[in-house]
Amino acid sequence: QVQLVESGGGLVQAGGSLRLSCAASGRTFSNYAVGWFRQAPGKERDFVAAISLSSGNTVYADSVKGRFTISRDHVKNTVYLQINSLKPEDTGVYYCAARRGLYGSSRYVSQSWDYWGQGTQVTVSS
Repeated sequence: QVQLVESGGGLVQAGGSLRLSCAASGRTFSNYAVGWFRQAPGKERDFVAAISLSSGNTVYADSVKGRFTISRDHVKNTVYLQINSLKPEDTGVYYCAARRGLYGSSRYVSQSWDYWGQGTQVTVSS
């Protein structure tokens, strides 16, 4: 079983930055990928970014390229999402998720991810 715990959300003004953390526990993660999704009120849960824990390969949604950076810390079993130049449309609940591997187009689909955290709220004021 895998447990994921997000932290780092909050209220921030447009143009500001946040670093979200996703702490993983429960098993060996060497062949897993960890991703971030966000869900705005009344909308679907959308893919944001993901990283392979074994290779370090990353993938991003087009809407966040250049502003979001995903990274991992093997020692701490933690994945980070650095968010810069925040915009009001970045507001939502940010979830981290885990699955085996980062291959295929299914990686962009929330239903293909097996484990989820409880989410952390990010609110960007204009």
